[in-house]
This record gives sequence, C-alpha cells and structure tokens, in this order.
Amino acid sequence: MFQFGKKNKNLEELLLRLHANASNNYKDAAQENYRQFLTLFEEYKQNGTLKSKQISYYNDINEQLKTEMKNYTHADQKPDIKGLSGIKH
Repeated sequence: MFQFGKKNKNLEELLLRLHANASNNYKDAAQENYRQFLTLFEEYKQNGTLKSKQISYYNDINEQLKTEMKNYTHADQKPDIKGLSGIKH
C-alpha cells in the first residue's frame, strides 16, 4: 500500500532523530526530540502547512509516541519502547 503524496521533511527529520536517540538509549535527547516534534506539529497544523491527510498521519504517530514516551526516562531503566522501531517513515 502506498502513502499519500509527501511527508513533511522537518517532522520526518525529528522522528528519525527521536528513533535514533531512543535506539541508542539517549532518553533525554529522545524526550527533547518528542517535545520538538509536538511543537512543530502544532505550529504546522495551525498555520496550514500540513494537508488533512498529513495531519491524520502525524496524529496517529503522535498517539503512538505519547504512550511510549510517557515513562521513557532514566528513572525507569527498562521501558517498553518496542513500538518506536515500528513507526513507519
């Protein structure tokens, strides 16, 4: 199955950094990437940069990340982040 036209380059770069940092167990950096993703995603939604299909696509990713990043901290050294590798780019 193919994706819609284009993904947003800036959001995709943040998601790639987030995934790389999570894969390397850089929890603080991954959390910061997630905050940056949320900020930019909200900005793009409000200023009309994203099309409706893109908004839906990134909303789905955000819902997945919200759950997985909730307890992803150094305080808990064994979080379940398996889903981070399952994010489609």
